[in-house]
Amino acid sequence: MRLDPKVKQTAAGTFAWGHRFSSLYRLFSIRSSGNPEEDEEESLTGGREFSCQALRRARNCCCQLNQLLLHLPKTSYCQGEIPEPNEKMASPAEPASPVKSTEDEGTDSVSELNSSPVNNLEAKSTESALKRVLSFRRSKRSPAKDKDENKKIPEPSEKKASPAEPASPVKSTEDEGTDSVSELNSSPLNNLEAKSPESALKRVLSFRRSKRSPAKDKASEDSGTLRRNKGFLPKAFQIKEEDSSAKNNMTDTSVNKSGENTGVESIQQQPLSVMEINELIQKKQLLGAYASIRCLEKEVISEKEAKKYEDNPIEYARKAKDVDMLCNSVANSIKSIVEETLDQLDIDESLLTSMVTVISKEEAAHADVQSPGSSESDWVGRPRKWREVWKEAVRGSAEKRVRKVPISLKEDNDSWLAIHLGFLRKHVSEDLLKIKQSVQKCYPDDYKVCGRYFESFHSAISSHLQDLLQRPLEFNELYALLDWVVNTYYSKTLLGHPDLQAEVKTENLPWLLPSETWDKLKKDYKDSLAEKIKHYLDNILKLETREKWKEEKQPETSQTEYYSSLSLDIQTFIGQHKNESGKILESLETATLEISVRELREFIPRFRKAFVEWYKEREDLLFVPYLVAYVNTFRDLLKGLQTTFNADTMELENVLTDVTMSFRKDVLDKLKQKTQPLFKKILTNAWMLNSEILDSIMSTTVQFCQHLKHLEQPVDKDFLGDAHKYVVREYITQAIKPRKKMKTAKREEVGKKMKEEAAVIRNSFRELGSNIDWLNSAIHYIANIISEKNRHKIKDYIEEICQAYPDVRKEHIEAVLTCRGLDRNKKKSIIQKIDKLQENAESMADRTLFAEIDPPTLVTCF
Repeated sequence: MRLDPKVKQTAAGTFAWGHRFSSLYRLFSIRSSGNPEEDEEESLTGGREFSCQALRRARNCCCQLNQLLLHLPKTSYCQGEIPEPNEKMASPAEPASPVKSTEDEGTDSVSELNSSPVNNLEAKSTESALKRVLSFRRSKRSPAKDKDENKKIPEPSEKKASPAEPASPVKSTEDEGTDSVSELNSSPLNNLEAKSPESALKRVLSFRRSKRSPAKDKASEDSGTLRRNKGFLPKAFQIKEEDSSAKNNMTDTSVNKSGENTGVESIQQQPLSVMEINELIQKKQLLGAYASIRCLEKEVISEKEAKKYEDNPIEYARKAKDVDMLCNSVANSIKSIVEETLDQLDIDESLLTSMVTVISKEEAAHADVQSPGSSESDWVGRPRKWREVWKEAVRGSAEKRVRKVPISLKEDNDSWLAIHLGFLRKHVSEDLLKIKQSVQKCYPDDYKVCGRYFESFHSAISSHLQDLLQRPLEFNELYALLDWVVNTYYSKTLLGHPDLQAEVKTENLPWLLPSETWDKLKKDYKDSLAEKIKHYLDNILKLETREKWKEEKQPETSQTEYYSSLSLDIQTFIGQHKNESGKILESLETATLEISVRELREFIPRFRKAFVEWYKEREDLLFVPYLVAYVNTFRDLLKGLQTTFNADTMELENVLTDVTMSFRKDVLDKLKQKTQPLFKKILTNAWMLNSEILDSIMSTTVQFCQHLKHLEQPVDKDFLGDAHKYVVREYITQAIKPRKKMKTAKREEVGKKMKEEAAVIRNSFRELGSNIDWLNSAIHYIANIISEKNRHKIKDYIEEICQAYPDVRKEHIEAVLTCRGLDRNKKKSIIQKIDKLQENAESMADRTLFAEIDPPTLVTCF
């Protein structure tokens, strides 16, 4: 396969100029005048000018050759024939000045390529080329130096050490001229054999094949002398490293003046561009990124110290801002790595290790800096405090993990908070165990990773719980929160886990909630508990009304007593909340009992009022049975609070005493409603004619009092005594009312019947169980006074009644004497002695009968 003519022409020109440069360079490198100063001057003024031009033209031709080769199929230059150069070649033009701008090189290359020096190149020997160069040198040298031109030129050394790997092709425009000079001094073509351009072209093509071949590393050592210096290679042939970190390390093989390789390799770091460094940061390649950032930082600092930016402070500010931006990007990457650590199933240990290494390098690099800068001009060189960034990232990671715990809506589930706290315990426990088992080993001991994470989670949970407390929480939610804080958080399922005990020092942790928040939480719990107890007791009242009072069910009986399940239900309720509160705090247990007793003090009177109001307008057949049952129930509740819960029930006992007295009054009010119309007939003509009036009274009374026997002792005696006293009191009240004056026979008949009915009343109440015998004689004394004929004995009866009943007043005696029919003077003489009799009588506070009887205001006899 034949090559394109343009390729042939350009290749021939390339190697013709290269051959010429090699011959000239050897000539000037081996010629010596004997005077070192003169030889150095000759090299600088004559040979180097021409050699640099030849080198530059050869390089330009290589670039043209490369552009043409890139447009050809691979087989056209890898397997095709190598063109033969022209036999004749013209002498090259006068060499140009080596001082050329970069922009002019491209123009020179094109013009030189178009001139096609290879077309006129003559196949002459090296001696003829040497003569032309010597004539050029003589024209440049002074006359004093021409005398040494005929000295013998020694042959160059054939031996040359193999060069090291070529340097990175990344070069700035300013360095191109310097490279040309250094390449001349290094004499890379001293060992180039005087061969035809065809062989040189074959070596170039073989070099291109080696770069495309997988075995490029091995072939690089045999690719020819052209690879030994990057000045002869087109840019497309220069090695391009794929790994960005390789750009920072470049090997430069130094060569001595004699052309021998010294074998010393020096590592030079060149910073990448800002965009390239940022790409490394985004890829989490922090070590390579920080190395380049550090190079940039050192460069900016050195340039600032060299006062390079005195005339252009904006440029310094731009570069300093680039460094600061990259450092901030690294800080953001540190945050991202820390935050993503716990999100991953498997910990990326190498990534964490590289992050820690970068933090350590940054701290070491700025260890001597006392204080950070405060202006843009001081951004460069200041400590970045990435360890503080790491600490803040740990705190942010803990907060993020806590916020990610699932939480449902209250409308979806009444137990939303308890479920959420359960998830919180599970997730935090898993994170802490992962930190202990996997994350901690990636950090040095001075980081105190477990302690830092635990403190961060502790703070994050505290903030999260305080946020939850901003919501309106009910009793069950407040209890769940209290229980989680006191019991769950420090239990073996969380901080108290066996694997964490060595790392978690709970005594060093602050309380999970601030004291003000904690006190408010307990207060809210107590207030909510009071509301719940009150609501529960109100529901009991509603239940009693709906299921018992409306249904008119008989109360339950235990042996000989009526009772209600209220006591058991209330005690069970109180006991449950007492135990639950005690699991949290002993103070809450005590507070639960106090709240329960307080609520009962309000509930029992409220319950009695509702009960009485219910039966006020209804049939009262079950009134007394239920009343008896409730009295027994509340007394049993009081005993249970005292014995079972050891609660302070002094105030509740006083309330219950008052309620019991109110129940006794309620019973008498009901009895009075039944019997009052019958009592009004006492000592009337209808009463005189039959005994059915008292029989009706006692029948109703006994019916009421039969239920009182089911009261607890000694309350049953109190209720029965009240009924007994009521009957006697109402009987006497009716007996001493003013009436028409009775004749002697009628008075005797009235007295006799009163004594008989007094006996009936006494016997009936004895059968019911009343033991108030002192009430029985009151009706007898009054009956004796009314029926007595002898006035002197009347004084004796009055004296006896005053001794037996100290609470009797003169108005009561006067009313009895009026019924007896005594005139005013006789009544006055008898009443005057009553004051002395009462003074001598012993007062008995537990015996009050006449004090409860209102004496009549008008006394008239008929």
